Amino acid sequence: MRIDILAVLPEMIDGMLHCSILQRACEKGLAEIHLHNLRDYTSDKWRRIDDYPFGGDAGMVIRIEPVDRAIASLKAERTYDEIIYTSPDGEKFNQPTANILSMMKNIIILCGHYKGIDHRIREHLITKEISIGDYVLTGGEIAAAVIADATVRLIPGVIGDEQSALSDSFQDGLLAPPVYTRPAQYKGWNVPDVLLSGHERKIREWRFRQAQERTKRLRPELTDET
Repeated sequence: MRIDILAVLPEMIDGMLHCSILQRACEKGLAEIHLHNLRDYTSDKWRRIDDYPFGGDAGMVIRIEPVDRAIASLKAERTYDEIIYTSPDGEKFNQPTANILSMMKNIIILCGHYKGIDHRIREHLITKEISIGDYVLTGGEIAAAVIADATVRLIPGVIGDEQSALSDSFQDGLLAPPVYTRPAQYKGWNVPDVLLSGHERKIREWRFRQAQERTKRLRPELTDET
């Protein structure tokens, strides 16, 4: 899978994309993540990519020219399944969306910044808009890193124990059940006996009941949707 990220400040997330699971995915040849500075695609001699909004308003707007040039340059080399824009008013990013993206071959993520982007970009170049939550960030670079991380870790072979990814919270619409490790007893705090029993069916049933209970208690809106 290849992810191309178009950003105003790619240095905000460069380190995040070159460590841990993302780094291992790239080293294994299972993923490619490329950062592109939008300033490299502007014809402005001062490398400016933003301008004042027509009609007057506070803030600056990313111009259409550098974005169009960047996307056109990438599309000249390969076909993209999605061209994503990170925006507070996009569809809410969730595990099912990550699952879908993880099965794609090539995607572009355009990071929102400033007041936003020229709306013609959204009308003519973007195929999908995604929000990672109901709040505003300094820039969409952080959102792009979240999307990349959640997506790449689902690619088969990226995580050594693939069952681990399949049992993550939200993968089946439920929060994950509690997990424990050694020691089994600590300061009088004990691990549930069923987990020490070695009885696989009872353990699976316990985990499912715990997942249901935790979801209803902590995230009841998920129960309504499932």
